Amino acid sequence: MKVAVSIPDSVFEAAEELAARRQCSRSSLYAQALECLLAEVDADDVTARLDAVYADEPSNLDPALRDAQARAVAESW
Repeated sequence: MKVAVSIPDSVFEAAEELAARRQCSRSSLYAQALECLLAEVDADDVTARLDAVYADEPSNLDPALRDAQARAVAESW
């Protein structure tokens, strides 16, 4: 799909340099950048949902589990 966007000259120039270094097309670079941003936003959404769950639920480890974990960490493997 073709899209027209306006970006600052400095961003365009930096993107051109990066595309040249990565030996990829401008379109490919912008597509990769958007994919990264979309994944990051998706991860932030998951974090926000988990934060909402733990706002109402205790996130402490059960004392027995905490003690077992401490003993396991202290052991040499």
